[in-house]
Amino acid sequence: MATLSLPRFQFQPLGHQRSRWLGAVGGIAIALTTSIAAPAPAAQNPVIQVGIVQRFGENLQDRITLEALPGEQLTLSFDTQGQPQTVTTSRVVIGLAPEQLPEATLGERVVLSNHRSFETAEYSAQQWRDRGIEPEIAQPDSWEVWANRETYDSPLVRRLLVKNLQAQGFTEVFLDSEVVGQIPRTYFEANGYRYGRDTLDIRASGGRVRVTQPGEPPVTRVYGGTLRVQPNTYGTYTLVNSVPIETYLRGVVPHEIGAGAPVPAIQAQAVLARTYALRNLRRFAIDDYELCADTQCQVYRGLTGTAPVTDQAITATQGQVLTYQNELVDALYSSTSGGVTAAFSDVWEGPDRPYLRPVVDSVYGLWNINQYPLNSEEAIRRFIAIDKGFNEETWQLFRWRNEGTLSEITADLKGYLGRRQHPLAGFTQVRSLRVSERANSGRVQTIDIETDLGVVQLKKDEIVRVLRPPRSLLFYLEPMYTAGADGATGPLTGYRFVGGGWGHAVGLSQAGSYRLGNLGWSYPRILQFYYPGTTLQPIGENLTFWREPS
Repeated sequence: MATLSLPRFQFQPLGHQRSRWLGAVGGIAIALTTSIAAPAPAAQNPVIQVGIVQRFGENLQDRITLEALPGEQLTLSFDTQGQPQTVTTSRVVIGLAPEQLPEATLGERVVLSNHRSFETAEYSAQQWRDRGIEPEIAQPDSWEVWANRETYDSPLVRRLLVKNLQAQGFTEVFLDSEVVGQIPRTYFEANGYRYGRDTLDIRASGGRVRVTQPGEPPVTRVYGGTLRVQPNTYGTYTLVNSVPIETYLRGVVPHEIGAGAPVPAIQAQAVLARTYALRNLRRFAIDDYELCADTQCQVYRGLTGTAPVTDQAITATQGQVLTYQNELVDALYSSTSGGVTAAFSDVWEGPDRPYLRPVVDSVYGLWNINQYPLNSEEAIRRFIAIDKGFNEETWQLFRWRNEGTLSEITADLKGYLGRRQHPLAGFTQVRSLRVSERANSGRVQTIDIETDLGVVQLKKDEIVRVLRPPRSLLFYLEPMYTAGADGATGPLTGYRFVGGGWGHAVGLSQAGSYRLGNLGWSYPRILQFYYPGTTLQPIGENLTFWREPS
């Protein structure tokens, strides 16, 4: 059997839940031969846990190979019948084998809501908590909010919950269930022996491990710190990298901003990446680690691809974070704003942050957003027609025009509604699109999609999740028609999406920071431009890392 189609359910006891209030993270910095400066105090260089292979086990043919660098050794630690054991080797291969369960098991969870982003999922979880239902945030694929599995721990209780919530009008709540007959089990091979273990710790004598991850083709990278293979919530496994934050940044900054950026822009990125990581350590509490290594957190590629200029920027800003009233800011950033950044609530559900508000991305005062908000179709068309004088004007995705036919939009919407078990998932045709609400930053807040069964509303970042043509929420629609006889307009065939920017556009624009850096702006000035009212501070016990919004 080449591929195992796996249910994504919990087969292990729920791991510890991270406190909703986080002070300064403790931890001991691991001294690496690759360190770029004298080690910072542990309180300023906390160790974080990053899932670098998140769902190992979805394909039984996958393998992870870990190797020591030349002249070094790996120490493998695991338990044998409750007793700790260690093995020394230069190479270990982690594999998978199917295990037939003695009897079939019902794996299921109540899915309360489904989201494109963690930010909206977290707000949804708080709303469910306020209704008296204890939630959990998971990421089996997209972000989901589940009813707590320990509270709703029997099939009867789960079904009653779904029935009651649907009767109250929560029609998208559903029970995700599957009968499970077999599960994947990890094993590792070292020194000619095979060991069947669910958990394995790996430490290198030199503090660096070469990891070949599954993929097409496989990807090989070097990681600092230590590694651990552990079960996750979905019946698969995660390879977790425990790494000091300053070493972690070496694998983030060059891949997020690029080594060719002006030095002040790289320094600003280093501060933001540090702040973002420490504020978001709660994201994967359900799986007993803290961050991921892709764009759902920050792109992290270990010590592969490091560059002297980005290393120097990390050293120059060592331990510095961006704060607001002694709390780490929500250090969001994106590729390109399209000429104006967005408020938090323009993109996600949840309360606004005072320092995340629309900023016209220009040094020339092209548009007064307070006097002339972009919440009307006339204003957004006038704004997008301006293509000079912005910090990003030379970037390819500063302005764009993309088309989508009705048949393409129909296919995208059907797939989305089907996955959510939406009541209108059985529609057959999209008839029209209409922007029904727009924010002051110009971002589309609601788009109404008329189908043959009724109107489906998409809100905020769900719009770019479902519809492929828009690169961001900063766009307007132009209907496309076939040409009729004698020059008359024929039937509607689709829409042209005319807009600007790439990404959510909340906080710093990476493209815009290039321009500001080239103008000679310092990194504190760049940060103040995109996050007005904030303060640069060193990591310390006086700071709150994250506090649940009231």
